[in-house]
Amino acid sequence: AALTDPDAPLLVSVWGNDFTLHAPSTPGMRRYTRLALQRADVLHSDCQRDVRLARQWGFSSSKPAVVLPGGGGLQLELFYPPGEEPAAPLVINPRGLRAYVRNDTVFAAAARVRLVHPGVRFICPSMADEPQAQGWVEQYGLGENVDLLPRLTRPQMAQAFRRAQVALSISEHDGTPNTLLEAMACGCFPIAGDIESLREWIEPGVNGMLVNPADPDELAEKILLALQDDSLRQQARNRNLELVRQRAEYSAVMAQVQVIYQELVKGRS
Repeated sequence: AALTDPDAPLLVSVWGNDFTLHAPSTPGMRRYTRLALQRADVLHSDCQRDVRLARQWGFSSSKPAVVLPGGGGLQLELFYPPGEEPAAPLVINPRGLRAYVRNDTVFAAAARVRLVHPGVRFICPSMADEPQAQGWVEQYGLGENVDLLPRLTRPQMAQAFRRAQVALSISEHDGTPNTLLEAMACGCFPIAGDIESLREWIEPGVNGMLVNPADPDELAEKILLALQDDSLRQQARNRNLELVRQRAEYSAVMAQVQVIYQELVKGRS
């Protein structure tokens, strides 16, 4: 559609799976990805990796690109840490059922964690009444340790994050997931799949952990380490609160977005 009006200013916003998963999936997707990026005047990505990949897909190096969180960033009046860290061992798995999120690894790891921490609980929003998730619970005998929750509102998600000590984002394809930033803002210790985009936010052993998304043994080991090491969680919490305030606070992000759009329109008018 944009090709029909070549004089119209065009900003393309890309998300975490556009280049690593969708763009190479079919000949048609490859062609239209290249056309869109050749036509675009500005690129908005949520990670530096996708700026690099966009250049490979045909986005000119002479055109501007900006890296800012999706959705305008975080509203920190909603996503904030609890007054006191939760005492109960609670792990939140907030990504729901997506083809590129390794929930099979999560449930297998949960079974291993339970052997060491019998009282641990895993809460899984957007998985209530899902046969696949229920199947994993039954397969590993996790009925006493896993809560499959319905889809939660944003305030409910914030409350769930504040109840948890550890948050998981075990994906094979991603940019910067909003739920990961929300969890970090609420004081959770993040454990994520070891992919390039997430290395832009997490320094392993400092403010979180990165794991092979296909390895439940490694994931279980890192969950247990995070649950047992109070000082590591406190260190990560302090660092992550600083990071989200610096790089993801809503009003600051939206102010930058507004400048980008104004300059784009001015430049093409």
